[in-house]
Amino acid sequence: MPLRPYRRTDEHAVLALIEADRLTGQPPTTPAMLAEALAGRSPVDSSFWTELNPPVTEVLTDDEVLGVISYAVRPSDQVGVILWLHCREAPDVAAALIGHALDRLAQRAILAFDFASALSLGLEALPVRHRPATRDALVAAGFVGEDVWSYLYARLPMSGLPIATEVEVRPSEEPGRLQLDLVRDGNVVAEATVGEPVGEVGVLWWIAVAPAFRGKGLGAGLLGAAAEILAARGAHEVILFVDDDAPDDPDRDRSAAKRLYARAGFREVDRLWSWRRPERGLR
Repeated sequence: MPLRPYRRTDEHAVLALIEADRLTGQPPTTPAMLAEALAGRSPVDSSFWTELNPPVTEVLTDDEVLGVISYAVRPSDQVGVILWLHCREAPDVAAALIGHALDRLAQRAILAFDFASALSLGLEALPVRHRPATRDALVAAGFVGEDVWSYLYARLPMSGLPIATEVEVRPSEEPGRLQLDLVRDGNVVAEATVGEPVGEVGVLWWIAVAPAFRGKGLGAGLLGAAAEILAARGAHEVILFVDDDAPDDPDRDRSAAKRLYARAGFREVDRLWSWRRPERGLR
């Protein structure tokens, strides 16, 4: 099955491939989002994209477009990066796409699904339960995976959460986000960052409580306030990402946060894994 460069006439077929892989809590990928990814830009993890050469995007065809892959080289260290891939999870197509990218990227070290693209709302790695053929093709090609994120989802509005009232809301330094500060006696004792809804989906990007104020219910109140603010801005769903990949590190213990999310009605949709294939010697 041959691969060729992406053409503008492939847009509808490629968007259909992406839609087939869409996760719960993700808005549909629009032509504008696809155009951003093709151009090598992303609103999330944008700094990683600026480090890359222009991406190469190719499609695998057999009378119709069966799969698409986009990859690039980071010139600072000559590492290759598989940016995104979609193929309706057909095992032979996934294997062909990854094999083709490896041939083009030669013997260099290669990262895959290492940061977010414009095609999704913040998915920084591969959802392995929903993408088994892609996962298996990466493993067969010599990639080693790392479990880095828990991807959680809930419906809005939420019920049963307290709603903190001493919350100051202001634009975040990052475009499209709001900063929520919970203030007591003039001091910020808890904070959260939320994303303005995209396709009726909001994102809780960050929530934290100052150590001296933990265990007092402030996190639950701030989470309730964040959910209320997102709902008021038109969100019917909310997602978040938990970096729970270091459970033995006391400074990165997320167990209390995950218990709070579970009480609030969040459920895990998938685990997000990033991948790396070491540099290979000449054959």
